Amino acid sequence: MRVLVAGAGISGLTAAHALTRAGHTVTVLEQAPALRLGGGAITLWHNGTAILTDLGIDLTATGQPLTTLALRTATGRTILRIDLDALARRFDSHALALPRRALITRLRTAPDAVHVHTRDGHHHTADLLIGADGVHSRVRAALLGDTRPALTGAATWQGLALAPFDPGTTTTMMIGRQGDLGYTGAGGGLIQCFFDIPWPRHTPPQPLPRDEALRLLSRRYATWGDPAPQLLDTLTRADAGLYPHTRHTVPRRWGAGRCVLLGDAAHGMPPIMAHGANQALEDVAALMDCLTTPHPPDPSAIARAYTARRRRRAALASTLATRSLAVSGPRTLLQSEHLLRLNATLPPRLATLGFGRLLAALSNRI
Repeated sequence: MRVLVAGAGISGLTAAHALTRAGHTVTVLEQAPALRLGGGAITLWHNGTAILTDLGIDLTATGQPLTTLALRTATGRTILRIDLDALARRFDSHALALPRRALITRLRTAPDAVHVHTRDGHHHTADLLIGADGVHSRVRAALLGDTRPALTGAATWQGLALAPFDPGTTTTMMIGRQGDLGYTGAGGGLIQCFFDIPWPRHTPPQPLPRDEALRLLSRRYATWGDPAPQLLDTLTRADAGLYPHTRHTVPRRWGAGRCVLLGDAAHGMPPIMAHGANQALEDVAALMDCLTTPHPPDPSAIARAYTARRRRRAALASTLATRSLAVSGPRTLLQSEHLLRLNATLPPRLATLGFGRLLAALSNRI
């Protein structure tokens, strides 16, 4: 089968790799003049690493394996610990944080990698078009008619830098009335850190000067406990950027005829808990299952089967990513110190069990 993949991000390149590995002829089209290697680091939960391993992507000696997920209050008190190692034994795959550019490089240099065409001006024909061209997807606009994702009222300022301390193998989130922040080792002495802030729902995404962003963050998180001050200082030297949170309504159909949507083009969501990247990898695995049935159906049937397989889980991930944390409004009352400390009464074993069930509910793979 001849396949066109629109978009050379993680989801598009993973789909291209999987399709080429399965014997299809694949062309990847990318609007940008070159591949985007920035974007900090990403966290792959157990389902994400399992899918990449299934596809023959070697993740050994890459990034930072994660053994614990810790939740702390704004004062720095740890209130919840989730044993990611126990879940690794359960799912037979581990959690991992790594620079985005490292994964892109892995996908580009894999044995089944494909050539990416960037603004070549040529016309292409194929048996199947995969729209993996992000939240502002032109393929989605042509297929569904809706082009603009909605702003959710928050934004993330995140950066990847040399670590000012050793974060170990723990990925940590701190939560308080002002919002939330997080940090994770990404391998090679690097740390990924982020701070969430309010962002007007009717203000289009636009660049925010670094000095202005740092002043805003310092005012908002000035009273937070360690290591918040160190992380704020680290951002002055980080490869950092502002990412307003957007969300697409998860459509009832993810394809029509010879076209399907994948990743952010289908279900763009805020970056909370790294659901977006892992859900995009789930899309690739599900689409490949639908394409490799013993008796391949017609393209419309592929789109229907793919939608049925993925829509419910992606919609749940989108809801969790949008509503689980607050940076403004009445919901921040639930993030006050005394209410958060109630979580400290939850035994670690039950917290780990609950997180494992959540990952399984969001996945077709584990």
